[in-house]
Order: sequence, then structure tokens, then C-alpha cells
Amino acid sequence: MPETLRVTNPATGELVDEIRINTREEIFERLSKGHSAFKQWSKVNAHERSRLLKKWSDRIQENKTDIARVMTLESGKPIKESLGEVDYATSYIEWYAEEAKRIYGRTIPANTESKRIIVTLQPVGLVAAITPWNFSAAMMTRKAAPALAAGCTFVVKPAEETPLTTIKFIELAHEAGIPEDAVQCVNGYGNEVGKLFTDSEYVRKITFTGSTPVGKHLIKNSADTLKHVSMELGGHAPLIIAEDADLGFAVAQTMASKFRNAGQTCICANRVFVHENIAEEFSDKLTKEVSKLTVGNGIEEQTQVGPVINEKGYDKVISQLEDATEKGAKVLCGNQFNANREAGYFYIHPTVLKNVNENMKMMQEETFGPVVPITTFESVEEAVKIANATPFGLAAYFFTNDYRKGTFLHENLNFGIVGWNDGAPSAAHAPFGGMKESGLGREGGIEGIEPYLETKYLSVGGL
Repeated sequence: MPETLRVTNPATGELVDEIRINTREEIFERLSKGHSAFKQWSKVNAHERSRLLKKWSDRIQENKTDIARVMTLESGKPIKESLGEVDYATSYIEWYAEEAKRIYGRTIPANTESKRIIVTLQPVGLVAAITPWNFSAAMMTRKAAPALAAGCTFVVKPAEETPLTTIKFIELAHEAGIPEDAVQCVNGYGNEVGKLFTDSEYVRKITFTGSTPVGKHLIKNSADTLKHVSMELGGHAPLIIAEDADLGFAVAQTMASKFRNAGQTCICANRVFVHENIAEEFSDKLTKEVSKLTVGNGIEEQTQVGPVINEKGYDKVISQLEDATEKGAKVLCGNQFNANREAGYFYIHPTVLKNVNENMKMMQEETFGPVVPITTFESVEEAVKIANATPFGLAAYFFTNDYRKGTFLHENLNFGIVGWNDGAPSAAHAPFGGMKESGLGREGGIEGIEPYLETKYLSVGGL
């Protein structure tokens, strides 16, 4: 009997489905098929690739309700968020369906009359992707869409916790007319499949969204074959509230940033810095709004905050909360739990802490849970110094209506994505990615297709 992945509902612990793990031989075969299919798919003209991508997007939208339900059952996120993620996922397909027709070369004036210099772009080859559980739809299309648009073939390994959404997306791609060997899915454990991907002579590019330690490991293992790599890795996002900020708006945007998917996003606000003169007022307003949030099973319409994905994630957040309160943090709301290790469900009620300091775990490492730690600052220069004191540089947020402060913060925060009076900056048409140990490359925007292309230079002489 082949080994299987048990997909359970984080809200209840109940079994949703059981997925067969692909054998090494099956994975080798799919990589071989993807490599062979590249010869045909890369020659399909850009307008036809564009048409097929748009048809794929249409098929996903036609099945939106069913997909969102599956996504909620396997990930625990509220159904409204799952519906929104389907739209977000197809926005990448729609964007790169258009970018497929915008892959331009150029002609360079030569330094002699007898030569012509031409630059062209061509797809890198077979792409292997590893995607996370927290955005199983969007993180897949953010990689697959530009790869397919560029003319690459694509194999994806979804997270063990949430393979069902990806499997459905692949099925719909095939229904839309994208060749079966051009876009494929394999299921298994990350460390095993990742090694098969990095070792394969057929794979020319690895793209990964997940933790920084795993990303570093994939980069090292890709070095022997000099694969292209794109990495969207861990974050530790600061959110800075300046003294002149519109507090009502800042609170609403902090809520939007922090509590989406129960705080289990790589760009959610992880450290909140508030000017000391408004810290009490901001904390009171935020606590009042956080206390209103409804925690529960994501499939229920009224739920705003679902469960933490699993026991490991739950234990990490609990450890950070215990560390913070032992070191003097004051709980303003939350710090309540509904967990059943035997049944397999783990809820953490949205929590706000004040009197947080830099010696606490949650100020040094990513939380990935519904917890807001608040600390204060005297000057924006001080806030920037503390915000930058991390090896991570994915996302940062600040709130001010002073253009001088805003310009200073934008120019001095060392993060790849910055929201100025904006807690939700992600968009298919904008480049997404981090600095420092938060990754390599960008996804989204015109920049997002570039990692899937090789540059070729042709010099024609004897004219």
C-alpha cells in the first residue's frame, strides 16, 4: 500500500482527504516529461500561451465557490478570505497572460557598419516549484503563471498540509488546454522532493516560498548544477505609527495586515512601534477592535479568525507569549486558547500586548500567529534603527501624513515591500520580494517574468 498524506481540517481535526505520495520513480518520470514537453511548449507562440492562460483563469473562476471551500477545509482560513484568495490567484494568471505578449528583445547599434547586434529572450526550461500551506492558490499561480507565460514548463510540489487546492488548479489547467506535461503536480515531503528537484539535470530553475533555513538549503543544493533560483522567504515586518498618524485609519490597516489568515502570512505586521505620545490611545483603540473579532471554524460565514495550522505552529506562538509575559509584557486582550492536541485543532484568540521590549522572542523571530506586540519610540530615526535590526527584509509598514517623515521612512527602511498608510500592499502588477535573508528575486509586476527568461546576445558580422 503506497504511503499517503492525511489532509485534515485545522478547525476540527477531521480528515478531509488522503492523498497518495508520489514515488521517486514517478517524480523522476514527471520531471523527464516536463523536460521533454519544454521543446514543444516553448515553441507555442505567445498569443496562444496567453489565450490558454486566460482560459485557465476562467475555469478557476467558474469553480470559485468549490475551490474556496476546499481551501478553507484544508487550511482553516475563513471562507471569505478563501474566496478572496481565488481572485488574487487568478489576478496573477490574467496579468501574465498579457505579459506573455510583452517579452521583447532589442537591437543595439553596433560599433562598426559591418555588424548588427540583437538581444533576444528565451525561457529557461523546466521550472520546479515548492509552495507553502498558507496561500496554496496564490503562491502557486504567482509562480506557474509567469513560468508558463515565458514558455517554461512547470512542476509544483504543494505543502503537505494543503495539496488539494493545487491539485484542483492543475486539473483545471489541463481542462483549459494547457498540455498535461507542461504543468504538473507531485506530492510528497519537502525535504525529499526538494532534493530530487535540486539534483535533477532536467530542472533549470527552482522557485520556493517558505522559511529562510529551507530556502538556504535549496540554494546550496542547486549550486552543483547552477540552477536559477527565486526565493520568497521569511519576514519580520515592522509597523510604525508616527505621532501625526490618523489613528482610526492606522488601527483599521493594522487589523487588515495582522489578522488575515490568523496572522499566518509572511508579510503581516509582526512588530508594532508606536510613538510614545500616542501609544496609550492607539493601544486602546486597537484593543477595542481586536476584541470584536470572531474566532471559529473558517467554513462558518461569521468567522474572522480561524485556527492555527497545526500543533507545531501553535506551540511556537504559545512559547513566544509565555516568554513575553514572563519578561513583563502586559496582556490587553486575548491570550486565550482553545486547543485539543488529541483531536488536532488549535485556536489562539487574537492577542494584544504592550510593554514589549527587544529581549522578547517575538521581537526577534517571526510569530506566524494572531498576536500584536506593541512597543514605543521617541523619534522616527529610533524606530527605523530598531525596525532594521533584523536579518529579514520582506515587508514594512508606516503611518504618517507628513511627507518628510514618509520619505525618510521609505528611503531608510531596508525592506523590499513598503506600505505607506497601506496595510495591504500586495498586487499582481507590483513586484513582491524581500531584501537580506528574506529572499532573492521578485514575483509579480513586469519584474516577475524576468527570472524565467534567459538573455541571448547575437552579433551578426560580415554585412
